[in-house]
Amino acid sequence: MSLCFSSTAFNLHSAKHHSFLTQFTNPTKVTSFPLTGFSSSHFNLSEIVKFSKQKPKPISASTTQTAETTVIPSFRNKSPKDINILVVGATGYIGRFVVKELVDREFNVIAIAREKSGIRGKVSKDETLNQLKGANVCFSDVTSLDSLEKSIEELGVPIDVVVSCLASRSGGVKDSWKIDYEATKNSFVAGRKRGASHFVLLSAVCVQKPLLEFQRAKLKFEDELIREAEEDSGFSYSIVRPTAFFKSLGGQVELVKDGKPYVMFGDGKLCACKPISEADLASFIADCVLNENKINQILPIGGPGKALTPLEQGELLFRLVGREPKFLKVPIEIMDFAIGVLDFLVKIFPSMEDTAEFGKIGRYYAAESMLVLDPETGEYSAEKTPSYGKDTLEDFFQTVLREGMAGQELGEQTIF
Repeated sequence: MSLCFSSTAFNLHSAKHHSFLTQFTNPTKVTSFPLTGFSSSHFNLSEIVKFSKQKPKPISASTTQTAETTVIPSFRNKSPKDINILVVGATGYIGRFVVKELVDREFNVIAIAREKSGIRGKVSKDETLNQLKGANVCFSDVTSLDSLEKSIEELGVPIDVVVSCLASRSGGVKDSWKIDYEATKNSFVAGRKRGASHFVLLSAVCVQKPLLEFQRAKLKFEDELIREAEEDSGFSYSIVRPTAFFKSLGGQVELVKDGKPYVMFGDGKLCACKPISEADLASFIADCVLNENKINQILPIGGPGKALTPLEQGELLFRLVGREPKFLKVPIEIMDFAIGVLDFLVKIFPSMEDTAEFGKIGRYYAAESMLVLDPETGEYSAEKTPSYGKDTLEDFFQTVLREGMAGQELGEQTIF
């Protein structure tokens, strides 16, 4: 049975109308150093070089159907207070901010949440209701289409827009397909059944170069979403592909503050990103509800300022703490070796499949930039990666130096 609660003065029945953290050991202690992103093939030792050198054709981050050929859904003629938005992944890292942003813009928000949300189900119903103030919170299971459809039907109101902030917490093989594809598709099917004519999807910029299972799962749903809009001119979508989240770059702040070296792979220039804050990303996602320029678009988005490599991020951090830069440079080949070992072990112990996948995730984010891939050159381009918002990484580092990483938990994606 589903339970729905409204923490607002109005009621929808009467209205009717939602990265990876890699940890490495330094000479003195375990160093946490986060990698971005996310969102089953196996490796063996002979395939390591193949993985490192794979050059799949970049997936374009461009318009797939022009707004001019699209019938503008009727909900866009309503005022926000008359637009019902279903948000799935509402208690996730980005989802919470998206709910708040939509509520602040006076939309009618229906937030779907698990009865025990958060990392390992630590968040109670009361805490969830408090986190999602202003929204109508409906406790249901997005992994069950029947449960989700029943929950939405019991609300007794039509749905205008679905916003999905769902993402696998682990990046494991089965979990990626269960959440990034199946649960996301459940929200699409259930929303469409109740009349939704627009779908806003939080994806990831890294799906441009899909070497990981969660990337393949996300792309499969993206393709189906695009196909739906091509077949039905009354339906539209906005696919949002953010670069790196601030929290994924903050794991070494306190270590550097304590005098430890900043850990990076290679020369620290293997990858770069334009990180975006959760609040700025939530604002961009909310823009996609009514902004007609974002209809039927794949929308890569980063934060303000120039793209930063790990070396530059470390230099910024040392400047803020007032210390001379001190780096620990780890050869990328160490991760290649680890991947090969894990792949060998998974053949003997199939239960280690996810561990092997985590190794691949770590290798990916240690070497790949979180920027737009230029389809003409096949190279990452800071210039072609749009910027949005006002929050900078320097501001975030200063906040963490003052307040710590409380509330910035990185979930279960950890490799030692």
